[in-house]
Amino acid sequence: MSEPAPQSAPHLVVALAYDRLCTFEFGCVTELFALERPELDVAWYRFAVCAAERGPLRAAGGVTVSAPYTLAMLDRAQTIVIPGWRDADERPPEALLRKLRAAYARGARLCSICSGVFVLAAAGVLDGKRVTTHWRYADKLQQRYPQLQVEADALYIDEGQVLTSAGSAAGIDMLLHLVRRDHGGAVANRVAQRLVVPPHREGGQAQFVPRPMPRAESSPLARLMDWVRANPRLEHSVASLAARAAMSPRTLQRQFLDATGMGPYEWVVRERVSVARDLLEARPTLSMERVAELAGFGSEESLRRHFRRIALTSPAAYREQFARGARRRSAG
Repeated sequence: MSEPAPQSAPHLVVALAYDRLCTFEFGCVTELFALERPELDVAWYRFAVCAAERGPLRAAGGVTVSAPYTLAMLDRAQTIVIPGWRDADERPPEALLRKLRAAYARGARLCSICSGVFVLAAAGVLDGKRVTTHWRYADKLQQRYPQLQVEADALYIDEGQVLTSAGSAAGIDMLLHLVRRDHGGAVANRVAQRLVVPPHREGGQAQFVPRPMPRAESSPLARLMDWVRANPRLEHSVASLAARAAMSPRTLQRQFLDATGMGPYEWVVRERVSVARDLLEARPTLSMERVAELAGFGSEESLRRHFRRIALTSPAAYREQFARGARRRSAG
């Protein structure tokens, strides 16, 4: 089989297949990158699958996978995704680790989902970096690789060239984050819509919340959240939100904590940061004062303080980073 075309062709994403493949994690990668998306009118990714070892490869669910490429494909990949790993206690093949080190050295982007972080850690490309994995592997990862900064609660962590994510669904969040980095928020939102998943979740959100987000239209909390999203510029306090939801402030606090893992004030702030992100991306000439007003922060100082805390960068730096990405996409 001929290999995907090099050079000026779109960005090449390569997923690793291995014996006892984690089927769901692998499916997340193929769903994001392998499907053609002509409706987006962008140069979508090329996608290839390479085998970590000789096949046939068994996969979870009783299926067998035949990967079309060998590890040599990693030499040309611009993004490599490790969709889980069959056993956190099993050291990956040395040939694979050498390829990953070489890919990292030449600047390829490396990503892991769930237990796939153990592969990147064994390759030595995570030393000194912040990483995450599924909460049940976090202690083992930290003990085995004390040089890593394991953040057990994060959905995913973006360290620039290396990205790691928690369990399977968090892998989708991380991959959508990659699409957002590469093609912008509007494209990522349309991909998320096709997947029928939330368009953007912060990587720093907790992996585990006691109850799912309210979805039923009859839920007072769900209706309140929808109203806040539609009216970010209004002043929102716990007392005003509780009055609108026809419940006591104490009940509102409890229901927000149960549903989102955070209090109502923090949730509103994060929603406003999300609005600010969209404004910074879609309206590059809009003044920071106006961004702060439209997002509901009231002042530039408040916008900068909360944006930096949640997005881990300043609004100006975020806008410039997005603009650089747009220029690269136009040049390509």
